[in-house]
Amino acid sequence: MATLLYRLGRFAFRRRHFVALFWVALLALAGVGAAGAPVAGNTSFSIPGTEAQKAFDVLEERFPGASADGATARVVFKAPAGEKMTDAGNKAIVQDTVGELSDGSEVARVTDPYEGGGVSEDGTVVYASVSYKVSGMELEDSSRDSLEAAADGARDAGLTVEIGGDALQAVPETGAAEAIGIGIAAVVLVITFGSLLAAGLPLLTAVIGVGIGVATISALAYTLDLGSTTSILASMIGLAVGIDYALFVVSRYRAELAEGREREEAAGRAVGTAGSAVVFAGLTVVIALVGLSVVNIPMLTKMGIAAAGTVAIAVLIALTMVPALLGYAGRRVRPAGEKSKLLGGGRTEKKPQHPNMGTRWAGFVVRRPVAVLLLGVVGLSAAAIPAASLELGLPDDGAQSTSTTQRRAYDLLSEGFGPGFNGPLVVVVDAKKSDDPQAVFRQTGDDIKALDDVVAVAPAAPNEAGDTATITVIPGSKPSSVATEDLVHDIRDAGADIKGDTDADVLVTGVTAMNIDVSQKLNDALVPYLILVVGLAFLLLIVVFRSILVPLKAALGFLLSVMAALGAVVAVFQWGWLSGLMGVEETGPVMSMMPIFMVGVVFGLAMDYEVFLVTRMREAYVHGEKPQQAVVTGFRYSARVVTAAAVIMMAVFAGFIGSGESMVRMIGFGLAVAVLFDAFVVRMAIVPAVLALLGDKAWWLPKWLDRVLPNVDVEGEGLRTQAEPETDGERELVRAQA
Repeated sequence: MATLLYRLGRFAFRRRHFVALFWVALLALAGVGAAGAPVAGNTSFSIPGTEAQKAFDVLEERFPGASADGATARVVFKAPAGEKMTDAGNKAIVQDTVGELSDGSEVARVTDPYEGGGVSEDGTVVYASVSYKVSGMELEDSSRDSLEAAADGARDAGLTVEIGGDALQAVPETGAAEAIGIGIAAVVLVITFGSLLAAGLPLLTAVIGVGIGVATISALAYTLDLGSTTSILASMIGLAVGIDYALFVVSRYRAELAEGREREEAAGRAVGTAGSAVVFAGLTVVIALVGLSVVNIPMLTKMGIAAAGTVAIAVLIALTMVPALLGYAGRRVRPAGEKSKLLGGGRTEKKPQHPNMGTRWAGFVVRRPVAVLLLGVVGLSAAAIPAASLELGLPDDGAQSTSTTQRRAYDLLSEGFGPGFNGPLVVVVDAKKSDDPQAVFRQTGDDIKALDDVVAVAPAAPNEAGDTATITVIPGSKPSSVATEDLVHDIRDAGADIKGDTDADVLVTGVTAMNIDVSQKLNDALVPYLILVVGLAFLLLIVVFRSILVPLKAALGFLLSVMAALGAVVAVFQWGWLSGLMGVEETGPVMSMMPIFMVGVVFGLAMDYEVFLVTRMREAYVHGEKPQQAVVTGFRYSARVVTAAAVIMMAVFAGFIGSGESMVRMIGFGLAVAVLFDAFVVRMAIVPAVLALLGDKAWWLPKWLDRVLPNVDVEGEGLRTQAEPETDGERELVRAQA
C-alpha cells in the first residue's frame, strides 16, 4: 500500500492543476446540487420493532387523517395575579385565540380548553392543543408565524402565554460552534507549524471536504429522506478528522524535507507513510459510523452513513489535494525545525537538535512505566465511577433553557396540572378481534386506573368503526422519571392479561413511551454494536501492526477512556457538577443514544491516534531499533503532531457546548472529554508504558498468522527501494518541476 500511495502522492504533486481542479469542480457540483434540491424536512422517525411504533402504525390505519405523527403545540395561558382563566374577559381572549389558531392549511384540529377539559383545578391555567398534518420540522414558516402571532395577541391582552410541543422545533444552529472550533484549530496549527501557509493547508482542505460532504447530503436529503439534522454529525466529525488527516500528511512532508529530499519525493513519501496511517485510521472511523446500522433505527443509520461518507472524502482529500497544494506552496512550506530567517546565499539556518518535549516525556515513561500505567488506569477508573449511576432517557422540553417558551410552557403545565401532564401516555386498544369492543375499552380503562402513579384516565375515544380506541393516561410523575417508565411497563403487563382474556391488543405509545422504547432498544444494541465495531477494528489493526497485543491494548484503552468520559457526562448532566459552567440549567437522565454514539465516534477517533502514534514506533522497530528506543522515536516524531490533532479535535467538539440544544451540548461535551482522556491519558501515557513493559513481545505475531495476513506496509518499508535522483542534473530537473 505504501508504494501505491507513494505514487499517488507524487502524481498529485506533479499534476497539481488537474487534482485541484477536480476537487474544486466537485465542490461546485455538490453546491449546485444542494442549491437546486428541495428543502428537506425532518427525517421520518420510526423505531421498527417497538410497541410504541406498532401503536403508531395502528393509529395511522384505524384513525385515517388523524396525523398521529404530526406536530403538536400546547398554547398555555395563565391569568394575571388575583384573576382566574374562567373569568368572562379572560375566557373571551382564549376563545378568540383558539379561533386564530384554527386558521391555516396545515392545522389538523384545535381543542378549546373549556370544552376539552383543559382547565386547571384552581382555574389559573388553561391550555389549547393544536395538531398539525405534518411533522414539526416540515411545518411551513407561515404556520409557525401564525402560532406565535396568536400567542402574542393574547399576551398583549394581559395574559401570560407560552407555547410547548414540537411545532416550534428548529434545526440546531451550529455555525458559531464550527467557527469557534476552526478559530482554535487555526491558532494550534500556526503554533505547530510556525507558518501561516502551512497552517492554512489543513484548514482549507478540511473545509473543502466538509463542504462537499454537507452539500451532497443537502442535495440528496429530500430524495433519501436524510433529514435536515443529518448534516450536523457529518460536519462535526468531518471537520475534526479532515483537519487531523491533513495535519499528519503536511507534518510528515516537512519531516521528509528535513531529511534532505526533494519536494516531489517528500510529498510521495509523506503520502506513502502518513497517508497509509490516514487510510487505516479513516477505515476505523467509517466502520464505527456505518456500524450504527445494527441499532436498526433508520434515522441513526442514515446519520452514520452520511458522516462516514464525509470521513471518506476527508481521507481522499488528504491523499490527493494536500500534496497538490504542497506543490503550489513550493518553498514557502519549510522543512521541520527550520527557521524562517534566510542566511546569505539563500541558505537557511536549522535549529539545534535538542530533545523535544515528546522525546523527554517518552523517556520519562520508559524509565517509570509501572508508575505511569498505574496512575493512568487509576485516574481514568476514578473518573468512570459516576457511570455506574447512569440513567438514560431522551430530552424533553423540561431539559431546555428557561429562556425558551417551550420550557416556560412545560413549567406552567406542571404548575397547573401536575408534572405528569407534560408526558401523557396514549393507550391504543385494538379490539377488532373481540366480540364486545366497548366492554374491552371499559375494562382497560378500569385496569389502568387501579395502577400506581396514575393521576387521570380519559374516557376511551373509539374510531368510526368502533373496533379501536385511544385512552389518554396522565402519570403522576414527570416524563423522564423512573416512576413513569415503571408505569408504562405496568400498563403493558396489564395489557398482556387483557389480551389473554379478550384477544384484544393493548399498546402504549406517545412521546414518553416512544422515548422509553428508544432507550431500551439502544441499550439492547450496545453490546452487539461494541462486539461488531471493536471486533472488526481489532482485525484491521492486527493487519496494520502485525501484532496481537498492540490491538488488544488499543481496544482496552479505548474502553477505559469511554467509560471515564461517560462518567464525566453523568457527573455534569445528571448529577449537576459544574452544571453552571456548562450551561446546564436542568439535570436529568443522560440522552439514551449517548453511550452507543460515544462508543462509535470515540472508537474511530481513538484509533486515529493509535495508528498515527504507534505506526511511527513500529516503523522505528522494524528498521532495527530496540523496543524502548522505538517508543521514544515514535514520540519524537509524532507526539507534537498528535497533541496538536487532539487539541484541534477537542476544540471542534467543545465549540458545540455553547449550543442552545441540550442534546448537541451533551454530545459536544462528551466527545471533547473523551478525546481529552483518550489522547492525553491513554495514548500519551498508558500506551507507551505498556509497550515499554512488553518489549519485543508487543510485536509478537504467530508465524502461521504472519503468513496469512496481507502485508500492507504501513511503515513504508517498500519505499526504501524507490530510487531518488542521483545526479545533479536529475535534482535540478526535479526542482524545476516543483
